[in-house]
Amino acid sequence: MVLSYKSNDIEFHLAGLDYQSVPEPLFRYRLHPGQEAWSDWSSRRDIFLNDMHHGQYSFMAQSKDLFGQISDPVELSFIIEPPFYLTWYAYTFYVLLFLISLFLFRKWRLLSYQRAESRISLHMQEWTHGLAPEKEKPGKPVTGPLPERTAEQLKFKGKARWDKYERATVLFSDIQGFTRIAEEMNPELLIDELDKFFFHFDSVVDKYNIEKIKTIGDAYMAAGGIPEKNSTNPVEVVLAALEMQSYMQQLKSTKAEIWDLRIGIHTGPVIAGVVGHKKVSYDIWGDTVNTASRMESSGMPGKVNISGITYELVRDYFICEYRGKLPVKYKGNIDMYFVTGLRPELAVDLKGIPNKRFFVKLQLLRLGDLEERVFEEILQELPETLHFHTAEHARNVYDQSFLLCRSEEIEQEERLLVRTAALMLFTGLTQSHTNFENRSSVISREVLSAYQYSDTQIDQVCNLILAAKMPFDPHNLLEKILIDAKMEYIGRPDYVTRIKLLFQEVKESGRNITWQEFKQEQLELLSGFRFFTLAGQRLRELPTEEQLALLQREN
Repeated sequence: MVLSYKSNDIEFHLAGLDYQSVPEPLFRYRLHPGQEAWSDWSSRRDIFLNDMHHGQYSFMAQSKDLFGQISDPVELSFIIEPPFYLTWYAYTFYVLLFLISLFLFRKWRLLSYQRAESRISLHMQEWTHGLAPEKEKPGKPVTGPLPERTAEQLKFKGKARWDKYERATVLFSDIQGFTRIAEEMNPELLIDELDKFFFHFDSVVDKYNIEKIKTIGDAYMAAGGIPEKNSTNPVEVVLAALEMQSYMQQLKSTKAEIWDLRIGIHTGPVIAGVVGHKKVSYDIWGDTVNTASRMESSGMPGKVNISGITYELVRDYFICEYRGKLPVKYKGNIDMYFVTGLRPELAVDLKGIPNKRFFVKLQLLRLGDLEERVFEEILQELPETLHFHTAEHARNVYDQSFLLCRSEEIEQEERLLVRTAALMLFTGLTQSHTNFENRSSVISREVLSAYQYSDTQIDQVCNLILAAKMPFDPHNLLEKILIDAKMEYIGRPDYVTRIKLLFQEVKESGRNITWQEFKQEQLELLSGFRFFTLAGQRLRELPTEEQLALLQREN
C-alpha cells in the first residue's frame, strides 16, 4: 500500500478472532521502524500514528482472548511517499542548479578579471594620453606611465625638465628569497603571482596619491610627494606600506606558499624627470633613493623598516619600534625603526584601520599645503588697488584664527574648518571687491576638493565664509571665532592707519564717499562691535574708547 506524504496521519482499527464482547479482547502492536518492541496489552481498538516521515513501514498486531490464547501476528506493510523536494528528480534538479551556478560564478570571475584589466588599461591611457605624438616620433618610444605634467611637456616641447623635490618619501619593496623561488617555480605561475601582487600595490599607491616609479623583477618602487609637492607624503607612504603588508598577511593566512615581503622607506630630497633617448621613462635619483633601498635590504620579512628621518615625520601617527643603526657611506649611522601599526587613538577598535581622528589630523597637516598655495599663488593675484585687504592682512586674520581656536579649545575638526575658512576668506577679492565673500565661497568649492576635503567639510567652510559677511549674526562658536579673527584689526595699535588704507581702497574701488562720511561709518561700526569670544576680547590690544578717540581726532 502506498500513501501520499500528505496522508501521514494513519488510524488502525483492531478486531479479535472471536466475536466476544464481554470481557473485551486485548490487543498489542508494534511498528517497524519506529516502535520495535510490542506495546502493552490493551483493550483499545483504535491506534493512531501521527506525523509519520516518508519511508517503508511494517505494522504488526496481535489479540488475546479471555482464555489467554494469543493470535498469530497480523502484518500490514505500507509506504509513505517523500515530499517533492526529497524525490530523486528534485535531487537531479539540485545538481543541475549547482552546476549552472558554478558555471555562472566562473563566468562572473572571468568578467571581473576582464573588467580589472580594462581599468588598468584605462588608467595607463589616462597617464599617457598626451604622449601619442611622442610615440610616433622615430627613436623615442615611451616605456611606462608618466605624470601628466611631464607628459604635457614632452607633447608640446619635445622634452621634459627635471625637478628637484626637497621632501619626497621613497618606498622600496622586495620579495624575500625571490631568486630561490624563481628557480623552483613555474615561470608562468611566477609571473601571474607577481602581476596579482603588483596590481594590488598599484591600487594602494593610487589611493594615497603616491607615484609608482617602476618594477624590476620582484622589486616595486614608488615615491610620495612627487610630481605634486605635499607635506603629507611620509604619512601616506607609511600607511600604504602597512596596507601592502596587511594584504600579504591576509593571503598568507589562506595560502601557505605566499611569499614574504620586505619594505623600506626613507624621506629626503630627490630629483625626478624623464631619462632616455630611444626609450623615455620617468625616474628619480639621489641619496634618498639609495637610502630607501638600504632600508629595504636591511629590513625583515613582513616588516616596514623606516629611517630615523621618516620616523620623526610620522611618529605622531604610528607606533614605531627602534631597531638600531645602519652604517651608510658618507652619511654615518642612520637610525632604523619598524612600524608596528597605528597609534591606538587613531585606529578603529585597534584593528589597524585609520579612524576619523586620523584623517582629520592628516588634513590639518595638508592644510599647510593649501596655505602655501593660497599665499604664494591665489593671493598674489590681488589687485594693486587693494591697500587694506592685502596678502599681509589675510595672513594676520589666518594667524588670529589659529590663536582663537587654540584659546577656545575646540575640537580638531572644528579647528580645521575655521582655519580653512579664514585662509580662503579673502580669495574672492581676486575677482570682485563687492560681496567678495560670495566669490570666496565659489573659489573654495573649486580648490578644496583637490586637497581631499569631503563635500560636507566644503559645505561647512563655505557657510562659515558667508557668515563672516556684514552685518554679523553668528549662530555658533565657529562663526564667532571667524568673525573675531576677521575683525582683529580694530583692536590693534595701528587701527587708524589701517582705516586710512581702507578708505583709499574704497575710493579706488569706485565708491563715491568723503572721508568724513567714511569716518562716521567706521565710528558707528567701532562703537557697536564687541568681540564675540572671550579669547578675542583678551587678545585686543587697545580698548574701544581709546580707538574711538584716536579716530575722532583724524580729519
